[in-house]
Amino acid sequence: MPETANSRLEMFCDGVFAIALTLLIIDIKIPPTENVSTTADLWLAIKHLLPTILAFLLSFITILITWVSHHNTFKLINKSSHPFIYANGLMLLAIVFIPFPTSLMGDYILTDHAAPAVVLYGAVNLLMSISWHLVTRAALNPNNPLTNSEKSMNTIRNIHKTGYYSLAINTTLTILAFWFPLAVAIIISLLWITWLVIGMNITGD
Repeated sequence: MPETANSRLEMFCDGVFAIALTLLIIDIKIPPTENVSTTADLWLAIKHLLPTILAFLLSFITILITWVSHHNTFKLINKSSHPFIYANGLMLLAIVFIPFPTSLMGDYILTDHAAPAVVLYGAVNLLMSISWHLVTRAALNPNNPLTNSEKSMNTIRNIHKTGYYSLAINTTLTILAFWFPLAVAIIISLLWITWLVIGMNITGD
């Protein structure tokens, strides 16, 4: 494959995505053998792990969807700029951080102390929305557009416009999480699952 202006940046981003996905499984700990004396004990220990496993799956879906979107966006761009590189860096910051609030949410979502975990989780999703907004804005810079195709430019412009809805939704959900953490956690999870289904349908067309 011939090297492009963004080859090194894309390989670096892919490496960060891959490492973030790989490290997710570390949060799922095998139940200590000293606490398991019967088959029923093991089933109970696995049951206690379910919130952590669900948090792992949610993190995996979130990072996977973001990587697919990132990969498709890079297909539209054939140049780079400093604002574009730093916006990508901000996105990677959100990616490597998101397993922590997701795991925290998995541990506390069914307790009376869920609000801080869900607020933090919503804030990371908001950070991701901000980074996408900055990535597309950098690509659309009229003084230095990062694509020479009008079709690609229109696609990025549509992504940029959609980003405003993402910013508004994630800002609203993060604020509401102070009072309705469980409802917000469910809504955000369903939004990511919806994006996964949409992405699979697009891929299959």
